Amino acid sequence: MRVVLWRHGQTDWNVINRFQGHTDIPLNAVGIFQAEHAARILADMKPTKIISSDLSRAFDTANTLAAILGLEVIQHPGLRETAGGKWEGHTGAENRAMDGERFSQWMTGSDLPAGEIGERRSEVSARALAALEEAITDDLETLIVVAHGGTIRCLLGGMLGLPIDQWGILGGLSNASWSVLEPSHHLKSENGKRRWSLIEHNAGQIPEPVIGDEINSW
Repeated sequence: MRVVLWRHGQTDWNVINRFQGHTDIPLNAVGIFQAEHAARILADMKPTKIISSDLSRAFDTANTLAAILGLEVIQHPGLRETAGGKWEGHTGAENRAMDGERFSQWMTGSDLPAGEIGERRSEVSARALAALEEAITDDLETLIVVAHGGTIRCLLGGMLGLPIDQWGILGGLSNASWSVLEPSHHLKSENGKRRWSLIEHNAGQIPEPVIGDEINSW
């Protein structure tokens, strides 16, 4: 089994660092090109299922791959970006100016609600993990999960069992790039909870085999 977490292509709000959250911002021309380019590479992984956030920037990204493979994209609102509360629709500079202390704490890993009335990272992780588990079946081979930068980091943190204040050690994903995870061979499942290994992060190519992995693993 392999899970690929794919971030949507670029939007105009990405370019100016505006908090998108649940606001349904479309891909721009660059984002469409990025999605189409990435889809041609991801198709070689022979995905067997595609699930996506229902926001258009993710869903349209997912459909570039689905069109190549002849698969249906399953939409799931649990994969939406973090609801940004009072920060949504504002740039990072604007949010620092009007809510500096809270914004700074949130940016450095706090689990405070985004924008005072938005979502906590723990809440985003929980709903995204639920969407992932709903999609996983015994016969699954390669699952593509199309979502958003913040949501994917929350999903990665939850999948890898990291404390929330350490999720920031995971670098961000570039637009239309992805992370690859496989069930862990080194960690036993805990209370029925699946354990994962991060194979690649912020990638733009098919994973290469790690030569000597059995010797170098621990």
